[in-house]
Amino acid sequence: MFEQKSGSGLRLFFTVTFATTWAFWLTAIALGGSATSSPTAVPYLLGGFGPVFGALAVRARRARRRGPVPARAVPFRQGVRTFLALPLLVLASATVVGGALLANLLGGPGVNLTEGRELIATMGGAVPFFVSMLIAGPLAEEPGWRGTAYPRLRASMGRVGAGGLLGAVWAVWHLPLFFIEGTVQAELGLFSWSGLMFSLSVVPVALLTGYAYERAGVVASVAVHLGFNATMAVLTVESPVTQAGVLGVQIVVATVLLATSRERGADRSVRASRSDEVQVNRSVGAGLPDARPDRAAAGAPYGDSRTRG
Repeated sequence: MFEQKSGSGLRLFFTVTFATTWAFWLTAIALGGSATSSPTAVPYLLGGFGPVFGALAVRARRARRRGPVPARAVPFRQGVRTFLALPLLVLASATVVGGALLANLLGGPGVNLTEGRELIATMGGAVPFFVSMLIAGPLAEEPGWRGTAYPRLRASMGRVGAGGLLGAVWAVWHLPLFFIEGTVQAELGLFSWSGLMFSLSVVPVALLTGYAYERAGVVASVAVHLGFNATMAVLTVESPVTQAGVLGVQIVVATVLLATSRERGADRSVRASRSDEVQVNRSVGAGLPDARPDRAAAGAPYGDSRTRG
């Protein structure tokens, strides 16, 4: 599929994203030491920005070729819709809390904030913690995964297909982190139930961030990503039972949201189709039998909207 859509920038995006991220993270592995200590911290942190590097490469090529923006891309400026980011952030956080409480009711460990408080104190307080959680993950990844790759995948598949495929790719992208000392993934362990739960959870998170992106753009997907990461860190979700509870809740929430919400792209397609009909009628009425609607805007994968990616 990536070969067929190479003109969309998907192949370039994934190539640059994986090449830069894995090059930095493999360097961190080779250096040894903790992800929070020098010199390992430098390639570890830079590797997290691989999706941004991929997005920049796609944008640079599109600008050079003067190509169109993907039809499924959501404009960065969403006006009042931007405020949807806040309830979406709360919802993302609630799925983690709800999953942890559910797991506890089913016999799993209780919710413990002790380690979370210690983490926040170690980072210098709530503000540094928030900024760190915002940059390392949401801002480093969402302009790429959701702002660039997602709308291009949506050109040829539905929300579940695009979100699920991107989630699987996203899970693979994280693999080197299991071998860098000091990361959450290394503490979970790749060949463990906790490691498996982490990898599986990436898929419903991808569906939920994709939903947020279609509702209110990259700002909303950043908010959802932030809600997940920050709450997982504060609650120190590491037990496979708790992870399974969170995974189950996220799957249910993603299913309900996608099943009960209409795709925004469908509305645009209807408007574009009606616009084509108007153009045809006007052309026929004006005595221009050879005139026909421009299907490039209405039916082609890459239309003329505005976006970050």
